[in-house]
Amino acid sequence: MVEVSIIGGSGFVGGELLRLLLFHPEVTVKQVTSETHKGKFVKSIRPHLRQVTDIKFSSVANLQSCDTIFLALPHGRSFGLIQHVIESCNNVIDLSADYRLRSEKEYERWYGEKHLFPELLRRFVYGIPELYRKDMSKSNLVSSAGCNATASILALHPIFQEIGDQVRDVVIDVKVGSSEGGKSYNQASHHPIRAGSLRSYKPVMHRHSAEINQELFSTDRSVYFSATSTNIVRGLLATSQVLLEDSVSEKDVWKMFRKHYSSEPFIRLVNDKQGLFRYPDPKTLAGSNFCDIGFASDPDNNRLVVISAIDNLMKGAAGQAVQAFNIMHSYDEVTGLQFPGLYPV
Repeated sequence: MVEVSIIGGSGFVGGELLRLLLFHPEVTVKQVTSETHKGKFVKSIRPHLRQVTDIKFSSVANLQSCDTIFLALPHGRSFGLIQHVIESCNNVIDLSADYRLRSEKEYERWYGEKHLFPELLRRFVYGIPELYRKDMSKSNLVSSAGCNATASILALHPIFQEIGDQVRDVVIDVKVGSSEGGKSYNQASHHPIRAGSLRSYKPVMHRHSAEINQELFSTDRSVYFSATSTNIVRGLLATSQVLLEDSVSEKDVWKMFRKHYSSEPFIRLVNDKQGLFRYPDPKTLAGSNFCDIGFASDPDNNRLVVISAIDNLMKGAAGQAVQAFNIMHSYDEVTGLQFPGLYPV
């Protein structure tokens, strides 16, 4: 059994990690930290874990050595811990944005401050398994990708790999649930304001754009990315408008996706010609680690619309981190992640 600990276990992502790891057949959860709730039973704020675990939150000051540590802290919070964490365990999977970008210059541009450990930017493997599985299997440091970036990159990766020279522009609109904002509350998350709302909260300069640019473009080009908050809790729908130099047939597009994803355990290609579920819908993915991808072709305008959906707390965060954990330890990639999701929710 592999001993793991979660730093930052009281947030939404930390809670999902704990839920998954408690039922992972190869894992023993050693510690779950929370400075706010230290000394309290985890089940006091995770009532769905009653009769599942009697573990208590501890302080990170009392961190013990283990095999793998999951860092589920807000952006910037790991800087004061990272060196101690790396020394305390064999493997680190960080779910914040602190080590996702390889370029120190790009980090400063998008996050408005200098990176405190730029040498680590080149040591962490970017955490989308479908792109970096081999690198993960040989690394002890993984930085999980952002949820918006994950859905967007997975949707567009085959297109850029096969006909990237034909892509003129890409416009991505992501609609996200409230859990993407994390557990901390503010005026925007206040129920009378949030309920029934469809609000554009980051029409330009969303930080996940940096990850998408990094993974898709080899030049100074950039995607046009916007994010909109919706009246759901879990879920993310990314609609990517791909403008091409020439039209491409539906048959050829499907060939691209099948070439890259036919053997991927957590990518589902949605190819229904009719019916309610002919395009990906995040509601059908709640609690699962799948990414559903479909598309529509507009040959008159040389336009391809690629649609992807995930549960932002799973494939966009905790589930993808456990998937990386499995790869790092040479376990079957789907171990602990076979849950197909709930429908309806």
